[in-house]
Amino acid sequence: MSRKLQTSFCGIQLENPCILSSAPPTQNKEGIAKALRLGWAGAVTKTCTCDDLITGDAANRFAVLRHSDRSIAGFENIEGLTHYPISYWEQAVRELKQEFPNKVIIASIMADDRCEKWQELALRMEAAGADAIELNLSCPHFRIESAMGAEIGKNEDQSANITAWVKKVVNIPIIVKLTPNVNNIQNIARAVIQAGAAALSTINTVQALMGVDIDTFEPLPIVDGHSAFGGYSGSAVKPIGLRCVAQLAQVAKVPIHGIGGISKWQDIIEYMAVGACCVQIGTAVMLNGYQIITTILQGLEEYVERKGIADLNAIIGASLSKITVRERLNMAWGAQSAVAVPEKCTNCAKCFIVCSESGKAAIQFIDKRITVDQELCDGCSLCTHVCPHGVLALLGVIG
Repeated sequence: MSRKLQTSFCGIQLENPCILSSAPPTQNKEGIAKALRLGWAGAVTKTCTCDDLITGDAANRFAVLRHSDRSIAGFENIEGLTHYPISYWEQAVRELKQEFPNKVIIASIMADDRCEKWQELALRMEAAGADAIELNLSCPHFRIESAMGAEIGKNEDQSANITAWVKKVVNIPIIVKLTPNVNNIQNIARAVIQAGAAALSTINTVQALMGVDIDTFEPLPIVDGHSAFGGYSGSAVKPIGLRCVAQLAQVAKVPIHGIGGISKWQDIIEYMAVGACCVQIGTAVMLNGYQIITTILQGLEEYVERKGIADLNAIIGASLSKITVRERLNMAWGAQSAVAVPEKCTNCAKCFIVCSESGKAAIQFIDKRITVDQELCDGCSLCTHVCPHGVLALLGVIG
């Protein structure tokens, strides 16, 4: 694999920017090993916890949101943490590092409000050979009544305290995994960095309720007639993940692992452009298997060659200077819709309907030919998005 795909965080070298996130694909040593052999640069273990906090999982713990073509847009889970004791993960990390010395193994840990438990977990994972510790302060559904996971991650002081506890006893880098389910993710980031976090990862899943069976009124996923708010992931959350990474990159001078909705190489480029030094991928692997790494790495290789850039590090943060607040945008910039490929028009009239009812009524059909009245069109772009055949395009000029 090309050196152009190499990146790093906290002095830890990655052969490419792709790490398996803490999720079912990293639930055991065998799965992680299989993924590393296929080309993943590293993995974050399924979150380890104190043996007395391990719980079982419901039989039906996943639900999906589908596009009309049946492909999956969103994915929800109500799964818990690891089912294995900490001793299992000590051995697993030790053996993985022995077999894959050049791969990166990050130990994800979570405890409750006991300082000694956070420290014990971190110390044992460090002693086993983990390259870094990821603090799971962001799971939106595990033991929330016990004030764990995102219930901690929403609180600046609690997040900082736990980070400081772990920082006090380990020498390897501490990554804090942040939740998007907060009012201001930048404030949480500042707090944990001041407390000793060497890097950040975001986002964990978004708290959600996937749906309701309209015949039985049972919420989804159904577990014996009931359900719970779960963690939402998949391609539908990528805009939230990009926003959070960009917001962190604007204020944090530490490495950021981008997470959320990544399934193809283009997604990785986007995350790096808004400030991520690498990415973690979970749901796409659950839905397609570890082997997606092959096409992802091929796409990244072809991209850097086509762009003629030295390596992927050259694009980290490339878009940040172009992100501002709405009021600072150029309101004088002129853009209007135009008929770009008229031969593809099927006269479905979707553009006409939405423009007349939600736009400026600039679209007309004359002799079954679509036209755009440039005097009325204000360039909102709605018609270009609803057209199923790409007939319309937005053309911009500086006003």
